Amino acid sequence: MKKFRDYAPAVASGILVILCFPVFDLYYLAWAAFVPLLLSLREKTPRQSFTAGYIFGLSSFFGTLFWIYHSINFYGGVSFASSLLIVLLLCSYLSLYPGVFAYVYRVMVERTKLPALLIAPLVWVVLEFVRSYAFTGFPWSSIGYSQYRFLSVIQIADITGVYGISFLVLAVNGALTDVFLVKKRLRDMPLFPVSSTAGGFIVLFMVIAATLGYGLWRLGQARPGSDVKIAVVQGDIEQDKKWVPGYQNEVLQTYFDLTRKAASSSPRMTVWPETAVPFFFGADKGNTGKLVSFQQGLGSYLLFGSVTVKEKSSEKVLLANSAILLGPQGNTAFIYDKIHLVPFGEYVPLRRVLFFLDKIVAGIGDYTSGRQYLKAETDFGRFATLICYEVIFPGLVRKFYTDGGDFIVNITNDAWFGKTAGPYQHFSMAVFRSIENRKPLVRAANTGISGFIDSSGLFTREAVAGEIRTDRTMTFYTKYGDLFSYACIVLLLVIAINIRVWR
Repeated sequence: MKKFRDYAPAVASGILVILCFPVFDLYYLAWAAFVPLLLSLREKTPRQSFTAGYIFGLSSFFGTLFWIYHSINFYGGVSFASSLLIVLLLCSYLSLYPGVFAYVYRVMVERTKLPALLIAPLVWVVLEFVRSYAFTGFPWSSIGYSQYRFLSVIQIADITGVYGISFLVLAVNGALTDVFLVKKRLRDMPLFPVSSTAGGFIVLFMVIAATLGYGLWRLGQARPGSDVKIAVVQGDIEQDKKWVPGYQNEVLQTYFDLTRKAASSSPRMTVWPETAVPFFFGADKGNTGKLVSFQQGLGSYLLFGSVTVKEKSSEKVLLANSAILLGPQGNTAFIYDKIHLVPFGEYVPLRRVLFFLDKIVAGIGDYTSGRQYLKAETDFGRFATLICYEVIFPGLVRKFYTDGGDFIVNITNDAWFGKTAGPYQHFSMAVFRSIENRKPLVRAANTGISGFIDSSGLFTREAVAGEIRTDRTMTFYTKYGDLFSYACIVLLLVIAINIRVWR
């Protein structure tokens, strides 16, 4: 019972974090969600702190990511119990990061006179940033994403990226912790400089005020671009039926009918979701010809997702998850091959070791990743097409726009997630890519949320057709990337070296 009481605050913080994300969307809880955990660490050894952080991670990650079991269970043919175990293993890995956070935070609080409002955000952001890149990266459930509805605060992401929002959230949590701990620190450290803590509060207040001011200014800005009407088509095709040969014509007819309906509003471009067509475009001559003939009758651009064959021999077939743009005359104007593939979804990492596993995505060959950060060139603007979860990687998205661009397109197939929180979380992360790069975003999903996000993060859902205002703004984040995160890494290393945190 005592053990449970010792780690109950960690679990409480984990539950509060779960409630911050979609579909609960109680995002304001994030500003105090870490306080129970941080307060409890004061009474623990560094090793116990790691355990507390790890327990916090297990509860928060499993609560926000449990829906992954649906893809593994329903489409991967893995039993319900085994699929939950796989999700738990993923969460066990992810929990190492908050475990290390709690350990380092505890040591730094003990050995320095720095306030928690600086230590907590610094350590958290560095580890969150590392998690976004380590082992192909998994930035899902980064705390900054919980604030996607708090538009006046998240506008600063065009300078700091989403990690700046995480920093601000943890700084407020640290400040609240300092309020509760100031008497204890004075007792333990008679010479503890209260003035430095008070100074930290003043700086934090000024940063929050500046953030809100900047956000309101950005939200009130007029956008200098031009209006473009674009239609999105959400086919709602069952994932387990799409590749059934007898179902092909029905899938195509569904998209044809919905596109004709959308054409009544005279869009410049119609967007279908990821792998919308149930055949290999180009390789399947019959269905390719049928699609091109349909496109020629539209008189506008059509962007769609398809599996394409990149290499075929008697020994192997290499496939790509591609986005294809057909011009008004049915010509192929643009092809982009997905760069960041989904581990175990589209390829199996360490295949020689994990030879007994296969990818979940249908296909008779192995998927290969694209190598070029391509943008489509049209008479109404230049745009990149991010395929599925590529949109959750801020560093990848910005690379498409370092030489300019007008808007972003995201095509996805969230049918893998079923009717879970997954599609809502996926969409919420796309909001930040619009703000970071000041580009409106067009999103077409097979199921889940389709719609339009403007370059300030305002969005409409499930729209058939709508206007976006192109934006050629080159933001600080687009030009310089994660400079803020690198500064956090450098500062943390300087502090760690000075106090010999690993002693």
